[in-house]
Amino acid sequence: MLESLAHDATRDASLDITVLLDERWDPVGRALLLPACVRVRKVLVGTEIETLCAEAVQADWTLIVAPETAGILLSRVAAVRHAGGRVVAPSEKFIALATDKQATVLALAAAGVPVPAGCVLDATEPLPTGFYLPAVRKARASVGCDGLSIARSALPTSTFKQDSQRVEAFIEGVAVGVSCLCGPESVVLLPPVLQRFSTEDAFDYLGGKLPIAEQLRSRAENLARRAIAGLAVYAQAGGAKPMRQAPVVSGWVGVDMILGRRDDGSGDRVLEVNPRLTTSFVGLRHLLSKSLVRAILDRADGQVATLRIVDRADQSIEFDKDGAVRFDNATTE
Repeated sequence: MLESLAHDATRDASLDITVLLDERWDPVGRALLLPACVRVRKVLVGTEIETLCAEAVQADWTLIVAPETAGILLSRVAAVRHAGGRVVAPSEKFIALATDKQATVLALAAAGVPVPAGCVLDATEPLPTGFYLPAVRKARASVGCDGLSIARSALPTSTFKQDSQRVEAFIEGVAVGVSCLCGPESVVLLPPVLQRFSTEDAFDYLGGKLPIAEQLRSRAENLARRAIAGLAVYAQAGGAKPMRQAPVVSGWVGVDMILGRRDDGSGDRVLEVNPRLTTSFVGLRHLLSKSLVRAILDRADGQVATLRIVDRADQSIEFDKDGAVRFDNATTE
């Protein structure tokens, strides 16, 4: 992800990029291939937040790539804003809401967005009597497939390490992610991406593929817009003004969903909303003729984000979670 971001940003000559890198990074184990023009600031152990804030107040924008788990993303966004920096990210209230999977689903349902039926359980609790099987168990506040598994019985999952989890009905269909560039006035949707997962009951995210079939695309885009709007309204209601007057929803936000088997979309469900940059960036940046990072910054700044899609005819793009990208001549799925 870091390499993809840095290389994409250098496609715009007007951007001067600084990357923060842990001083303990071992180039022998895995060489980090960054463009020569990128400035690297080494971060000493125990000084991450201090260094981040010091660099952020000197920059026009700061893009934080971090998981929601344990408040990591939220604490860093809040720290930079408190220091006076500008972060390409939603408001703290939106991030907190999207981090809590149960709170997210309740807010979406209140806005009329279809979500899977479910509830919150402790790791040691069995499923409620009569709960639909198979079910999905996942950490209530985590990222990606962390702690996600398929439950085929009502018994608690002995290997689950999280204290609190959301349990929901397993939805049959196509897993799709829609990445949204959000700004003060509107939301720009990037092409939806098919998500790939391992087939074991302990799910693992593998990567994605695009494009998707046109009939699925329109359904995915409609659902993503509704999800972003619904969560933004809920996050804004009754909340204090965000620091630096940051918009409630800004920057890159990903919406994960299942598109059901019914052509009318009545079986479609939104699963999660990710208030951060997602792995789909790795593949989507190859669709554009110009820098996707520049488009993110422009949208967050309230400017028109010009997205010129490269015509790849019948060529598909497939990417892995580790950043590898493949181009294949194939029909869309």
